[in-house]
Amino acid sequence: MRFLSLLIFGGFSLSAFAAGPVPANLEPLSPPPAFTPESSDEPEVTIVKQTELTVEEYKSGGRVYMIKVTPKVGPPYYLVDDRGDGKFARQESLDSGFRPPRWIIHKF
Repeated sequence: MRFLSLLIFGGFSLSAFAAGPVPANLEPLSPPPAFTPESSDEPEVTIVKQTELTVEEYKSGGRVYMIKVTPKVGPPYYLVDDRGDGKFARQESLDSGFRPPRWIIHKF
């Protein structure tokens, strides 16, 4: 037991001596760049409420990529620009229908 404690404390003391002297010519780090909303990956959302429906436009990089239309009666639907060419295709939901298998092969 004494030998084990001697090895542990000896390792700590060696690690303390392993750190060399600090050089005198060190310079402080520059501050991180300031946050600007333009550099954010968060989309801009514009909500327009009309009498019969609500339209939400989602923009990223100044381009509208998705529009969510919520009528007063009925489920909401989406108009999505998949290719980025300005032509929107209607989708009933954003669910692609892809379901990866979730089989359990082995439990540990």
